[in-house]
Amino acid sequence: MPRRVVAITGASSGIGAAFARRLAPDYDLLLIARRQDRLEQLAAELSHAHNSQIEIFRADLTDEADLAGAAARIAAEERLAILINNAGFGTKGRFWEASLDSQESMHRLHVLATVRLTHAALRNLIAREEGAIINVASVSAFVRSPGTASYSATKAWMTAFTEGLYLELRGIRSQVAVQALCPGFTYTEFHDAMRARRERLASRSLWMTAEEVVEASLDGLRRRKLFVVPGWRYRLVAAIFPKLPTPLRLAVESRTARGRLRELPPGTCEPSRDR
Repeated sequence: MPRRVVAITGASSGIGAAFARRLAPDYDLLLIARRQDRLEQLAAELSHAHNSQIEIFRADLTDEADLAGAAARIAAEERLAILINNAGFGTKGRFWEASLDSQESMHRLHVLATVRLTHAALRNLIAREEGAIINVASVSAFVRSPGTASYSATKAWMTAFTEGLYLELRGIRSQVAVQALCPGFTYTEFHDAMRARRERLASRSLWMTAEEVVEASLDGLRRRKLFVVPGWRYRLVAAIFPKLPTPLRLAVESRTARGRLRELPPGTCEPSRDR
């Protein structure tokens, strides 16, 4: 029997690559990212280790033509089981000091690419009454930080979008599952590319590995959990912060973020747009 397919965006590193390594023993993979060389290396590694069929699809999902191509490929995949919308990047610095292109690109990637690919995947999956969508958001959806206005806003949108899909799917009693995965600080290239010193961003106890994040996600998917927040500290933050009175929440957010804006020059961003 042919194996089912998992499509992963931002698959060339970090959380996306960790998902690929974890799922390769059981699924064929469609790996989508900008970096052709990294995709080829990962595909060779996984196909050799697990005898999986690994297809790579080089695409910059902020580019309209590339995004349309990726959406068409996902819509046409008859064996599609899971779509993981993981591609993302961050910038550091006050919104008006960062380049407008970097801010618009972030919204195109986190919001518009997620819309396009999820629409393609759901029209595919709902017809067959199976499968899942995992949208990789962030704990930043629940707590803001100066210097990350667009990042926090787009990740909050991802959680709201996923919740809306959950309600629509439940309304028709669909077997298709959706999940908003909301990790905190994770050991990936995400912060390296931003030239951020991890010890200045958060204490060691707050950092998790990409593998830990992926295991939490897949465990939550088995239990059909809508929101998955890996790590008990982050679950506490996600549970408490939205319920705080606004003046208190703003005061705490301002205090905890002191010094972070000095960590990077304005407008610094991750050029790879992959996790």
